[in-house]
Formats: sequence, C-alpha cells, structure tokens
Amino acid sequence: MKKSLLALLSLSLFLTGCGITEGEGDGGGGSGGENTKLKIRFHVDSKSSEGIAYKKLVDSFNTEFSSQGIKVTASFVARTAGESAYERQLATDMLEGTLPDIITFDAPNCAAYAEAGYLYDFSSALSNAEKEQFITLNTYKGKVYGIPIQESSAGFYYNKALFAQAGIDVSNITVDNPWDFNTFKSACAKLASLDGITPVDMRLDATKDETATYLLYPFIYAAGGSFVDETGLIATGYFNSAESKRGFQFLKDLVTANYTNYGIGATDFFTGKVGMYLSSGWTIPDLDNKYPATFKDRGSWGLLPYPKDVKAASANGSWSFAIGNNARKDKSPVVKLLKYLTNAASSKTITDATKMIPANKNVETHYEANSPEDVLYQQLQKTSIARPSTVGYPQFSSAFSQVISGLREGDVSTLVDNKANVLQNNLNKL
Repeated sequence: MKKSLLALLSLSLFLTGCGITEGEGDGGGGSGGENTKLKIRFHVDSKSSEGIAYKKLVDSFNTEFSSQGIKVTASFVARTAGESAYERQLATDMLEGTLPDIITFDAPNCAAYAEAGYLYDFSSALSNAEKEQFITLNTYKGKVYGIPIQESSAGFYYNKALFAQAGIDVSNITVDNPWDFNTFKSACAKLASLDGITPVDMRLDATKDETATYLLYPFIYAAGGSFVDETGLIATGYFNSAESKRGFQFLKDLVTANYTNYGIGATDFFTGKVGMYLSSGWTIPDLDNKYPATFKDRGSWGLLPYPKDVKAASANGSWSFAIGNNARKDKSPVVKLLKYLTNAASSKTITDATKMIPANKNVETHYEANSPEDVLYQQLQKTSIARPSTVGYPQFSSAFSQVISGLREGDVSTLVDNKANVLQNNLNKL
C-alpha cells in the first residue's frame, strides 16, 4: 500500500461527517462455491427511499447475472452529520485489505481517495461513447475513478406570496438570464421590509458537514475567484485572491445587513418566516409534500438560479460509485456491476426515488420549462463548476467552513488571509 497507517487514519479523520446507523448483508467477498461473490457498500440507510432503490438494483442484478455465477451482497452504513464513521470504515477496510468491490464516495473526495489508494482506475474499461453518457465523471490526473450516482445542483427556493407582498418581480430571471449580486441584495432589502420576515437562509450554520461548503463555494467562483492552483497544492494567492475575497465579502454583506444570520430555524422557510432558502434538489420533495399550510402546490413556490457577479457559477457534484482498489485481480465482474448500476434504467430507478437529476444523459427527463428540476438541470449543463480537485480537499473544506463561521465578526480580508495560510500549511504537509 502507498500510504502508511498514520496517513490513512489521518485522512479518515479529515473527511466529511457521517455515522453508522445500520448495516446489513452477509459481506460476500472473494470467490466461493459456484459464484463470484461481490460486495458493495452504500452510504445511506437501507430503509430510506434511496436505500430501497439500491436494494432493488442489487436484487435485479443478481437475478439477471445469476446465470454467469455472479452474486452481490450489499451493506449500508448511513452517513450522517457530525461524525465520520463511513469514512473511518473505509480507512479500516483499506488497512485490513477488505475494501468492498464497489464503494460510494462524495465527488470532491476523489483526489484524496485516489491518492490514498482507495479507488481503482477503470479508465480503460469505459469506451469514449460510454464516458459521453454522463454529465460528469470523477477524474484525477486524467484517470477515471468514479461515476456519479446522480447529479446535484442548488439554487434559491422562494416563497411567491412573500415576493408578491414585497413587490419583487423575478419572472425574467432564468439560467440564461440570471440575476446579479446587486439585484439579489435589492430583493433581500425588499423582503426585509416585511414585518417578521428574514430575507434569506444562506445556510451559514451548516458547517458541521459539507453542506455549507457545497452550497456557498459558487459565490467565490462567480466573483472571479478560485481556491487552489492546478496542482491542488497551492492555496495562497488563490483562496485569498482579491477576487475570492470579493465573493466572501458578498456573503459578509448579507450578514452585516441582517439579510441572513446564523440562527435561522431549520423549518423557518417552510413555515413562511423566510423569503428564500438556499438548497439542493433534495428540498423539492419536502416542498411538494410536507408543508401544505405554506406551500399548497407549485404555484406557491419556485426556484431561482445562483446570482452572478463577473460570471455565472453554480454548484455540482454528488455521490458516486467507484471500484474499490482491493486484492481482486479479475475486475471484469465488478465492471459489469458498475455499468449496471449506472446505466439509464438504474439511474432512473435511483432518481425516481431521490428526485435528483440523473447522471446518465440517456435518461428521459421531460422537465417542464423553468420548473425547479429544469433550473437545476440547466445549471448543470451551463454554469456548474466543480469544487476544487485536490488531495487536500478535506483541509480545504475545513478552511472554507471556518471562513463562513467567521463572517459574523471581523474583517473579511484578514479572515481569509489567515485561513489561506492555515490551509497552505496543511497542504504543505501532504
């Protein structure tokens, strides 16, 4: 193995939070009897809608490939905020030589996982036509290490009744004609004039896991900034460039003007106390089904794209399937499983359960123009920019979250310079 015990355990401690809530399946592994036994591990609860979809796919694969002597068993380690049990389990498996044949991982961890030896390079197993089927692929140093399970983007859910009361017209705002930072602030100012209404929940308190980083990093790109150089190992001059500071300053301005804050309740938008809510596609089912008193139907709410500054930028990246870099020499049955899990039919099964955007372009979507799903899909196609590709991604995410937490006090320039230096020191150790 390339990495020492200390390096692998250190990586697991830096990676984003989760906790074990359930595990099932007999584990499989190796070859036994008449079957080639494959193992796969999922990062969700087996009883969730997503987990049920995964189990359905595993069952259908086993039925379809039983004649070839391939048998898959699944385990589920639900990833939750606050701890890193899922990532610690992967580190333990790596050290013990028991990595599953297929694992799931969060897209920005691709470089760190590949460098640590978790992931198997399956570039040669995909034809160019197969690669073109997907909106994005998880690559590192030109090699393919993962295929997205589904795609994710984010935007601003808004309460149409509150917008009407405040006299805000957003009918002309689209992905092709986005609003800008100043127009966004103007809308916030109008919402602030309504009694008892907080203009926007920017999710500034969501720094215990990857949520705040995922939702807020596009503002720095929109301002013309960046985070690291092409090697992924130089942060100073990038994370704290004048352009990057401009993006962070925009977020600071929203806090200073009391357009957002760190104490907004988790359901305040859903109960009509907040005008806008920054979130990903996972919020769509909640608005469709859970809060009829505030949002009786889709005529009550909408989704607006990210505002631009010097350019348009939006979030992308979700969880992906990868082949575990274990001792199995013949990866051909694993490749069959990977391709099965990511084909158009499987992608549709998963996204029907999660309401996210299919990663496979061959899935027919039929989104209504300017619907929430269409806004997310159009952003993915036209304005999305990935989080930085770096083996030090966990350290980057930590530094970014610390800046977000620190916006409530002090000078942005000093804060960002400080965190850039801390990040650079951590990157130097890699």
